[in-house]
Amino acid sequence: MDTNKLRSLCPALQNKTYFNYGGQGPLPTPSLDAITASWRRIQDLGPFTTDIWPYISAEANNTRGRLARLCNVPAHRLALSENVTTGCVLPLWGLPIDDGDHILISDCEHPGVVAACHELARRRQLQVHTLPVKQCRLGRDDQAHTDHEVLTALEEQLTSKTRIVVLSHLLWNTGQQMPIAAVAAQLQQHPAQPFLLVDAAQSVGQIPVAEAAAAADIYAFTGHKWACGPEGLGGVALSERVLSDGHPTVIGWRSLQDETRAVAEDPDPFHHDSRRFEVATSCVPLMAGLRCSLDLLEQEGSEDKRLGQIRILSEQLWRELKSIPGVSPLLDGPPPAGLVSFQMRSEATGATPAEVVKSLGGQQLWIRDLADPVCLRACTHICTSQNDIAQLTDQIRTLSAMGS
Repeated sequence: MDTNKLRSLCPALQNKTYFNYGGQGPLPTPSLDAITASWRRIQDLGPFTTDIWPYISAEANNTRGRLARLCNVPAHRLALSENVTTGCVLPLWGLPIDDGDHILISDCEHPGVVAACHELARRRQLQVHTLPVKQCRLGRDDQAHTDHEVLTALEEQLTSKTRIVVLSHLLWNTGQQMPIAAVAAQLQQHPAQPFLLVDAAQSVGQIPVAEAAAAADIYAFTGHKWACGPEGLGGVALSERVLSDGHPTVIGWRSLQDETRAVAEDPDPFHHDSRRFEVATSCVPLMAGLRCSLDLLEQEGSEDKRLGQIRILSEQLWRELKSIPGVSPLLDGPPPAGLVSFQMRSEATGATPAEVVKSLGGQQLWIRDLADPVCLRACTHICTSQNDIAQLTDQIRTLSAMGS
């Protein structure tokens, strides 16, 4: 695979060594051009005229359909969102739950989702229990062992009152992959049949998602990370039972079947499909940008082919880091995807993780630090080069040697 084509289209990659795709990916110039062209088209038509609505409707429908195909769900099950958090929280807070029910949330979830679950629990007198997955630090060659550990832990933690299970597809901190389809099947067999909410922030654009997205009840993702789309646009795949049993939470004109009628005049005002979880005015030009970025990714190869390239690079980085004294990757084996988290002994570097990030940033080499567990994280993408990895590992080796 020629990684230079997409890389050459991203101005942000031309003057730095970048490993923060898990935070935000660079926007290719063609995607930026598509956004600009959409802005111009809207202004040419008039931003609020009878001529604009067919264009806006087509943009939304095309984007919804594209994301639905990616998730292997019908378009009526795909809601557009602004980011992963809104994609998770809006349907979550509309699920049918009773006071005293339980939420089971993994110990590797993002603080935004964790906070939403705890606030929901406070308001509804729910109990929050922990699903331990952080200790599953094997590599991709041991994925079957990881899957078994996760499913065993799930069975041990489920109760008769568990109503919601929250688990990421790719853990944002350790980089391990969770067996989402198998978890969904296990929950369907449980007497309580809990809803499965999946934070897919690290998935779309990096790994195949169709099986997991179709199996989960709520599968929320964003376009601005691994897909290299613009920030401010994502999606959430919803199960049929969420559409039938869930209630809208944050409500606006897009939630309504007929935005011209007052709710008091209509006993059933909301859309019966995924649009009941959409709210109001969003940035339409971003849709053209995201579709363009997805097109560019597809031109680099299939999902499986791209993941294969990402794995080659992440394994190389994992092995290089593992060979450096005082540096320990979190996973025991090569990562299943592109998230490579590692720890450096403070006595080896004389610096905290945040100080290491700052020092590397001074060399225009960008990774990030995480708080739980305390570690550093670098991400390999199909845009990553062998030279990028060499530069990072050389600098890490230098920092480690300085403290020895």
